[in-house]
Amino acid sequence: MDILSLSLLELHDGFMKKKFTSQEVTRAYLQQIAEKNEALNAYVLTTQESALAEAAESDKRYAEGKPLSVLDGIPCGLKDIFNTKGVRTTCCSKMLERFVPPYDATAVAKLRAAGVVFLGKTNMDEFACGGSSEHSCYGPSMNPADVSRVAGGSSGGSAAAVAGGLAVFAMGTDTGGSIRLPAAFCGCVGLKPTYGRISRSGVTAMASSLDTVGHFTKTVGDSAAILQVLAGHDPRDATTPDVPVADYLKDLEKGVKGMTIGLPKEYFAEGVDPEIKASVLAAAKVYEQLGAKVIDVSLPATKYAVAMYYIIMPAELSANLARFDGIRFGSRPKQEGESMVDYFFNARAEGFGAEIKRRIMIGTYVLSAGYYDAFYNKALKVRTLIKKDFDRVFAEVDALIMPTVPLTAFKPGEKMEDPLAMYLADALAIPANAAGIPAISIPCGKTASGLPVGLQIFVPQFQEAKLFQVARAYEDALKI
Repeated sequence: MDILSLSLLELHDGFMKKKFTSQEVTRAYLQQIAEKNEALNAYVLTTQESALAEAAESDKRYAEGKPLSVLDGIPCGLKDIFNTKGVRTTCCSKMLERFVPPYDATAVAKLRAAGVVFLGKTNMDEFACGGSSEHSCYGPSMNPADVSRVAGGSSGGSAAAVAGGLAVFAMGTDTGGSIRLPAAFCGCVGLKPTYGRISRSGVTAMASSLDTVGHFTKTVGDSAAILQVLAGHDPRDATTPDVPVADYLKDLEKGVKGMTIGLPKEYFAEGVDPEIKASVLAAAKVYEQLGAKVIDVSLPATKYAVAMYYIIMPAELSANLARFDGIRFGSRPKQEGESMVDYFFNARAEGFGAEIKRRIMIGTYVLSAGYYDAFYNKALKVRTLIKKDFDRVFAEVDALIMPTVPLTAFKPGEKMEDPLAMYLADALAIPANAAGIPAISIPCGKTASGLPVGLQIFVPQFQEAKLFQVARAYEDALKI
C-alpha cells in the first residue's frame, strides 16, 4: 500500500482500522519533503519535531477510540500567510522575515482542535500578490507536473505540496484566483468558498473585500470534509455571517441528474487555449451523459472583471500594507536615514519587492483626492453589475462550468516583464471573488504536452454542498 497516494478520508479510515498510524504517515510525508522540496520549493519552513509530536498525540486518541475529527492525524501544509503561534510567518516577504506571531489564526486554531498535523509553511507570492509564486522572497515554487514550469500563485507552494505528494492537504487564500489557478496548473482540487464562509482572522489581509480562505486537496470528498471543520461564524471576523453550516458530505454522491448547468460564452472567448477549451467542453458532454441539462448562458459584465479587480485590489492592498513600515510591523532598514521620512522610505524600499511596490503605487493613486470617485467608486459599481449577472443566471441554472485559467503553466520569467499578461491569467477566476460566490477547480485531463487542465465550477453563495455534488459527479465519472 502506498500511503502517499491515499486521500484524507482513506487515511482516516486506515487510522480507524489500525492499518497504519499518524506517525507512520507523517514520517512518510516528511521524507517526501526531504527528498523533493529542493526541486519544488513548496515549503519555506518545516516543523518536523512538532509534527511528529502532534502525530503521536493523534495516535493516542485513535488507540483510545476517540479521534477528534476525520482530520485527526492528517498531515497538512499552511500557506505562509496564516498566523501560527510561535512559528515564523513571513508572507514570503523580507519585510516580515523575522516575524513570529503570538497567536494562531482562527482557521489554524480550528485545525488544531480537529487534530491536524502541521508539516510547515508553504511558499507564496509576497503578500499574496501574484499568479506564479515568482514574487516570493524565497524564489518560485515549481510545478510537480513539469518542474521546469511554475506552480502558479499566489498559493503556489500549497498546490505544489499537494500535487507533489508533500502534504495530504494544504491551506491557501484566494483573492482573485490564488487557489484555483495553481490548482489548475498543478492538477489538484482547489476550493474557494463563499466570501466569509471561513474566518480570515489571523490571516494577513491583502484586499479585504475579496480575500477568501480555502484549501487544496487530492479529492472533492477531502475538500468537503475540511470545509466541514472550518466553516462557520467567527466573532473575530465581522465578515463571517451566522449562516448554518450544511452537511457537505451528505449529498456528495447524489449526482447531477435533473440539474441545469450553464456554459457562459464569455469564458470560452478568444484567448483561451484551444486544448483547455476542448477539455472543458468534453466535461460538459460528460455532465449531459450523467443526466444534467447543459445550456449556453451569458455573463456580459465579465469583460470588465480584470479592470475592476486591478482597481479595487491595489486600493485595498495599499491601505492594508500601510502598517508595514518597520515600526508597527516589519523589519528595520539597514540604513535608518536622518529623518522619519527617510526611515519609512528605506524600510519599505528594502522590505517590499517590485510587484508589491507596483500595486501599492496603483492603489494609492486610485484612492487619492480627485481620483477616488473616478476609479474606486466606479469599480465598485462595476462589481455590482458582475454580481447581478450571476444572480440573473443562477435563476436559470444550478451551476456554471468553465475553464479555471485560459492558459497552462508557464516557465519562470515568461510573464515577469509583462505584468498585464500575468494579470490576465486571473480573468476567468476573478468574477467569483467579485460576486462572493463559491468556486472550485478540479482536474480536467491534460494537454498533449502533459500539462494539467482545470475545470472550474460556480454555484450561488453558501451552496457549497451543491458545488461538491457537481464536482464529485465529474470526478467519479473520470474513474470509470
